[in-house]
Amino acid sequence: MALLGRVLLLRVTGLPCYPAAPRFFSNGTKTLYQSIDAPQSKFFPPLSKPMLPANTFQGKVAFITGGGTGLGKAMTTFLSSLGAQCVIASRNLDVLKATAEEISSKTGNKVHALRCDVRDPDMVHNTVLELIKVAGHPDVVINNAAGNFISPSERLSPNAWKTITDIVLNGTAYVTLEIGKQLIKAQKGAAFLAITTVYAETGSGFVMPSSSAKSGVEAMNKSLAAEWGRYGMRFNIIQPGPIKTKKLEECIESPGTGVRDGCKSPCWELNWVFCKSIKCA
Repeated sequence: MALLGRVLLLRVTGLPCYPAAPRFFSNGTKTLYQSIDAPQSKFFPPLSKPMLPANTFQGKVAFITGGGTGLGKAMTTFLSSLGAQCVIASRNLDVLKATAEEISSKTGNKVHALRCDVRDPDMVHNTVLELIKVAGHPDVVINNAAGNFISPSERLSPNAWKTITDIVLNGTAYVTLEIGKQLIKAQKGAAFLAITTVYAETGSGFVMPSSSAKSGVEAMNKSLAAEWGRYGMRFNIIQPGPIKTKKLEECIESPGTGVRDGCKSPCWELNWVFCKSIKCA
């Protein structure tokens, strides 16, 4: 049994610089069903259009952090298609502007782009003031900005821990508290949504900073739901599993992105911390 445990550990971590790409998910990284022609679709046909009626968010303002790419971009597109005036924020203004123009051209609704590093409370404060100036107080706030990397916990540096918790936990807190205070002043309610992860409750190996920070985000939202419900604020959390995005594909699914090759080319936004920690570049 001990030998089996050792073999499994080596297979998961890829130590030392295991030549094969490591497996991080119990079912591997192969997509189970990506086509709408999957056998079960005959009984449970997938929806190809929004469940909500048109103009559900007409006249509403939605603020989405990390809205320039991936899941944030998809949610912004969805809200905009239902009539919301969206404001997206992240560190890369060029990407944000391109996304805003792309979504606006599809939906016909204005999408604003504001540069914001959620790790900086002063920048968050100014961004929230700008949000209110250009679009008004938000009706929907989605805390989507995040960062992550895969690393054995014994190889984590203090800076690696701080990098993730600053974005995920502190950044979510700064945005939520800043907007919440402005809403209380304006006597206006709003719906907050936090994007966490399936391992926020259970924990998970090799993503310990992310797991810890996401758990904190969930506790924070539960606490604020109890405290700020009287102000008309509602707090919800969703825990997406792995979603096939460009970055995930580059890091895990694409050929040549095993532990050794992953060190030679940046894939995740914070990949340099991972590569530095395993020292196999």
